[in-house]
Amino acid sequence: MTVSELSPWPSGTDPAAHLCDEEQRLVTLASYAPSELFGDAELARLARFAAHLCDTPSATVTLVEAERQIFLASEGVTVSETPRSTSFCAHAMQKGELLIVPDATQDPRFAEFRLVTGEEHLRFYAGAPLISAEGAPLGALCVFDIVARPEGLTPVQREGLSVLAEAVKRRLLAHRQAGEATDAIRVSAQRLQSMIDSVPDIAWSAGPGARFDYVNARWRERTGLAAPRHIEDWRAVIHPDEFERTRPKFVDAIQQAKPFEDEWRMRQGDGSYRWVLSRAVPSTDDPETARWFGTLTDIDDATRLSKERELLAGELAHRIKNIFSVVMGLIALHARGDETHAVFAEALTDTIRALSRAQDFTLQINRIEEKDLKGLLDALMEPYGAPGANAVKISGDRVSFGARAATPLALVFHEMATNAAKYGALSEAEGTVDIRVSREVESATITWQETGGPTTQPPQSEGFGSRLMRMAIENQLGGAIESSWQATGLRAVITLPLGRLSD
Repeated sequence: MTVSELSPWPSGTDPAAHLCDEEQRLVTLASYAPSELFGDAELARLARFAAHLCDTPSATVTLVEAERQIFLASEGVTVSETPRSTSFCAHAMQKGELLIVPDATQDPRFAEFRLVTGEEHLRFYAGAPLISAEGAPLGALCVFDIVARPEGLTPVQREGLSVLAEAVKRRLLAHRQAGEATDAIRVSAQRLQSMIDSVPDIAWSAGPGARFDYVNARWRERTGLAAPRHIEDWRAVIHPDEFERTRPKFVDAIQQAKPFEDEWRMRQGDGSYRWVLSRAVPSTDDPETARWFGTLTDIDDATRLSKERELLAGELAHRIKNIFSVVMGLIALHARGDETHAVFAEALTDTIRALSRAQDFTLQINRIEEKDLKGLLDALMEPYGAPGANAVKISGDRVSFGARAATPLALVFHEMATNAAKYGALSEAEGTVDIRVSREVESATITWQETGGPTTQPPQSEGFGSRLMRMAIENQLGGAIESSWQATGLRAVITLPLGRLSD
């Protein structure tokens, strides 16, 4: 028998010409991870039924590798592999259609195979090829017997073996796709893990009931401690002054499945503390099933800078209030003993005292009790109303604002009132300012209308105060201002989104 007769390649062709095809076939075959399919129950049932259908003692699901053929599932076979050089299935898969060998001793392709001449005594073989979706031959579903069968298979058996081979291919493909999906998930998880570990924040997750099950690498880098498992484990890293305060807030968030946010000092590995912003959100609104995902963001530098600025602002406010106090003292001193001057001094002192209160709003030193925009405007505009007059009118809808919006609001209207007193309607005895607040679905509109003042005209250039006011409206409050210098006085319309006002 010649080498070409033993070859799995078609007769009259050069095997070398199929080298690339064979390489691609082996790559495709490897993608099925054959070793993981050993003992697959579904393949075993298919092999068993193939033997019953064809009335043979043996059947195998065979994949043909470069040097061997392996039996993923079998019936009546005790070995798991044989050399490829004596593989009937290698021929079956290359034939591309059902291969039937009635008597191997009479077939020159197989007569000298050890399986035929040896103690295995193989005589009859029938194999349906297993071809991948890419068209690569993988192996065969075959049945065989030690007794020759000149009549081969009946039409029903031939069709049945082909149908079973299709079922085998579907099983192999499903396993391959599952493996690819698993690999993709593994790669994605590795990438996600790398990304989470590389971010500067500490990230964590917890199951229902705050059972912590994950923290990223930053935790150990920052704290030097093992990952926390329960809420009480956090006591080791949260400053004692803040733990008893923040713990009930977090427990309440867990019990109600609502977002959590707080700031506290976190103990570092070297024993020092740094301020962090702690945030957590639930995956659902059901406390019994919600998983939790949280972050710890280092805000120590920003917090210290903010405290320094607050200290500086407090010192500035204190000095300004001292100046107001000195001025009021001087007024009282010069008016002492003069009844005419005393009345004027009292009115002037009240005005300066109102200016001091407006300055408090501007620097946000005192806690703002009235969170209504009209209340803030009342405080800011109080210094500009003459006794017994109604120079400033404030009306309209109630619009609430948050602490963060207070300072830019105070800066804006303090600047506008100052300009009105210097150059606008309030610089004249009969001048008035009408301020109207209108609340809409998503925004608030403040209309500032001056009347009775000098003729207005647009400024030649934008001064520092105007620039500061525009930046506060646009950048800090996310709004817009439109100004028109009319013959009757300045008209300005300020539009502010309610979402930014409530911050």
